[in-house]
Amino acid sequence: GQWVAALELLAEMTARQVEPHTSTFTSAVIACANGREWGSVLGLLAEMIASQVGPDTTTYNAAITSCAHGGEWRESLGFLVTMVTSRLPLTAWTYNAAISACEKGE
Repeated sequence: GQWVAALELLAEMTARQVEPHTSTFTSAVIACANGREWGSVLGLLAEMIASQVGPDTTTYNAAITSCAHGGEWRESLGFLVTMVTSRLPLTAWTYNAAISACEKGE
């Protein structure tokens, strides 16, 4: 995957004082998730929250999937809880990813 390039472009945006939106961060999260880089996904979510850019359902779905692939089932379920408390819509993908995380967890 091209997750490194996605992170470099996001950093370049910040350096050029171009504010990333939810969709920008989400694209980077998906790139990292596809690259099985769940640690980078967690960092991006923290950066989103610090920048006051709200993650959406797609962002959290990618994060849940990424953490599931990394065996981080607690993180995955934590994102599910965050989605519920934030009143974000849960989709079949959300539940499937969370169930998959439980399946892979120890």
